[in-house]
Amino acid sequence: MALRMYNTQTGEKELFVPLTPGKVGMYVCGVTVYDYCHIGHARAGVVFDIVFRYLKYAGYDVTYVRNYTDIDDKIINRANQEGTDYRTIADRYIQAFDEDMALLGLAKPTVEPKATDHICGIITIIEALIAKGHAYVSEGDVYYAVETFPGYLKLSGRNLEDMQAGARVEVGDKKRHPMDFALWKGSKPGEPWWQSPWGNGRPGWHIECSAMSMEFLGSTFDIHGGGKDLVFPHHENEIAQSEAANGCQFVRYWLHNGFVNINAEKMSKSLGNFFTIREVLKKYDPETLRFFILSAHYRSPIDFSDQNLDEAQSGLERIYSCLAAVDDVLQGHAPSDEVAVIETLSQVGQELQEKVDQFLPRFVEAMDDDFNAALALGVLFETVRATNRFLAETKGLTPLSLQLVATVRHLFVEAGSVLGLFGSEPSVWLERIKSAKSGQIDITHEEIERLIVERAEARATRDFKRGDEIRDLLLAKGIVLLDSAQGTTWNVK
Repeated sequence: MALRMYNTQTGEKELFVPLTPGKVGMYVCGVTVYDYCHIGHARAGVVFDIVFRYLKYAGYDVTYVRNYTDIDDKIINRANQEGTDYRTIADRYIQAFDEDMALLGLAKPTVEPKATDHICGIITIIEALIAKGHAYVSEGDVYYAVETFPGYLKLSGRNLEDMQAGARVEVGDKKRHPMDFALWKGSKPGEPWWQSPWGNGRPGWHIECSAMSMEFLGSTFDIHGGGKDLVFPHHENEIAQSEAANGCQFVRYWLHNGFVNINAEKMSKSLGNFFTIREVLKKYDPETLRFFILSAHYRSPIDFSDQNLDEAQSGLERIYSCLAAVDDVLQGHAPSDEVAVIETLSQVGQELQEKVDQFLPRFVEAMDDDFNAALALGVLFETVRATNRFLAETKGLTPLSLQLVATVRHLFVEAGSVLGLFGSEPSVWLERIKSAKSGQIDITHEEIERLIVERAEARATRDFKRGDEIRDLLLAKGIVLLDSAQGTTWNVK
């Protein structure tokens, strides 16, 4: 199956054919750096990190551009509130963004441009738009004339006349049409400014992304991504100004991730129902948040709640516990490529071998289907269940079984490199989660271990009643015992 992706502009899944064979140019709108990032930013970051990782895994040479909007009304307002300059605010929150994304395991994009470093390119595009009659100067500002571009609103599918209904140009308004948008804003007293042919000022929001994407990817490139909330007006306006300036198609595939909902309502700062990444990571491991984001298809809405985060953590624990068990089996043993011809696998071994043989084809098939990471995780869980059964029922390590277990480990490392998961040592990650959860229980680790030893001794003397009493006692305190061929371990419920 070849890679297909959902193109917002056509409303269909399309076969991906890059502009240049073997190469991909991808631009994703970054953040306006005036505050700490919320989990909506986390979702967009993780989603397009997966796209980036999978395209590279599929063999493409990817140029991934993700920008910083480092000049904007919100940044200026924040600077005024704190009695400082816009650059101090921008630098502070660029650093905070980088820290948050690193914790979530995002790979660094190829290029991370800042809007203020591309003022010359912005001015060049605006001059071209004015010369072609697509933009006009009005009292020191420059506006894009939407009525001059026949394809306006082709991304969102809206109708200009319908949007104009009920809207009107106010007396004294500088715009010719209510939907015209600013390309350049004349400076107000006390605001940062740059020189331009139309006077001192600063760029509008939309034009900066056109300038930065063109600088690094050319007039036409393969993929443009961002949150669903950017379809209109931001991406719609990018198309209008870019295609009017260059006279060619701007983007070939538009990808948009769905919203994060809180109690079935879209999360947003305006509604006050948002959580910063830093708030969430005080309670949950970063990989748990990443796993939660990947548990739903990127275009679907995802409901944020403690319950859903807890379920994500439990799912990730199941995988890490399996990997820890695999590592225990492999410790001190070197799998050999040479397996005795007469050796055969048990029934559970054959079932695991089947899952191993199907793993990569099914994983790739899921990711080729519009980057369906949630479906890919399903392939991993099926393999985890088969592996756990195999380890529980297999006594002794034969060369063939050892080779099979080693292959499982290799496959999870390979899949993890695409999903940005399983980068930690399993035992270390599990211990970290256990320690975090242990703060919620009223029994010490030493007491738990003492009771586990006592239970083992009781079971060895066939005192199963006492063994069950100890198990129930620990369960009442939130401790779950996990018995396996390698012994008994525990976790916090």
